[in-house]
Amino acid sequence: MSRAQDNGPVYPGEQATNQSFEEAYRQYRPAIRNYLAMKVHPMKVDDLLQYIFLRAMERRHTFKGNSSLFTWIFKIAQNVIKNEYRSSSRNKEQSVDMETCAGHSIGLDYARHVDIRIDIGSALEKLDKRDRHMISLRFFVGCTLAEIAVITGMRESAVKNRLYRGLQKLRKELKEWGDIAVRTIQDMVDIVDANGNAANSEEMEHVYRDLFGKLKGSVEELVKKFKHRPSEKVVIEIYPDLPAFHQATGEPGAPDWFMGTFEGNTLKIVSPLNPGPAHSYHSILQSTVHLYAMWLVKDINASAPKWICQGVGGYESKQMSPDFIIDSVKDTIVRGIVPTFRELNEDSFRFEEMKGFQFTYLIVQFIVDRYGMDALNRLVRDAEQFNEALGCSESELHGQWVTHLKKAAS
Repeated sequence: MSRAQDNGPVYPGEQATNQSFEEAYRQYRPAIRNYLAMKVHPMKVDDLLQYIFLRAMERRHTFKGNSSLFTWIFKIAQNVIKNEYRSSSRNKEQSVDMETCAGHSIGLDYARHVDIRIDIGSALEKLDKRDRHMISLRFFVGCTLAEIAVITGMRESAVKNRLYRGLQKLRKELKEWGDIAVRTIQDMVDIVDANGNAANSEEMEHVYRDLFGKLKGSVEELVKKFKHRPSEKVVIEIYPDLPAFHQATGEPGAPDWFMGTFEGNTLKIVSPLNPGPAHSYHSILQSTVHLYAMWLVKDINASAPKWICQGVGGYESKQMSPDFIIDSVKDTIVRGIVPTFRELNEDSFRFEEMKGFQFTYLIVQFIVDRYGMDALNRLVRDAEQFNEALGCSESELHGQWVTHLKKAAS
């Protein structure tokens, strides 16, 4: 979240120069863009952003220094958005308003390779419109209390009180994560909850430390094992329960076992405190390692197939014991219908029905045991070159693996 306040006093003569205006553009562009993203259609954000700063450049001679330069530009942005709404209304277009909170999240802490975040979008949508507006301006646009006062026409003390009340409502909507999320916010806003539930806060911090501790050691180990420095930090978004997670990932009717996925550099998981009937507190923690390992393989090789990604994830997270895995696929092995590598690239929920998690784990385990970690590393980097990586063809590897599985299942 970017800060939107000026770093020093405003001098109108200095601000009127092209050079200082370019500096203002670099400083305030992220905040104005965040505001636009919450108010208009995504396709129009960048065009309107350029128009707002062009308009401000043309009118810079009218800036008298009675307010901060940021709030002056922000007022221009508000007027541009009003005109956009009028135009959209005349053209019967649908526009996005501040109440669209999907994707909003709060950062808890930072590690070398991982940023853990809590989803607050669904909770924000349940708040009063003005409370949403205040919280969004403060935390997602980055306005100071003084700037919000100017923007909303309220006294600064009233803004602070409104934010305080809004945060208390947000705490309740965030369920178990409420205390730690709101306290993270309050560290930035200097609003203190004198009546906070200390015991509950400590409990939530314990959950967070468990998650962070599980990832910290595993991530460093994976980085060394796969000899790859991540290209960017991974963000982990935590959703309060399965319905919120399924809705956020576009899978509202998903099975209960579906509790985590990743898009780009963002891992999305359900809260360990509300894992649903198919998982437990600890299995959610282990699943984050599974997801990170999958992401790391994709970071190494964007075209790596699903069977390698899932296999590495399962093998490194060790969510299922070897005995359980063999027992669960024994019948399939005995009947001679072990899936091919191509079949293990199934990209639907049928992957679980065909025991895809188990079989991908088993093939990666076989490669490491038979050929070594260096061979797996070579295959991760080019999954089509079996001969170069392992000294055998794809069909030969599959045959060796099936023979091994039959012995293990007997």
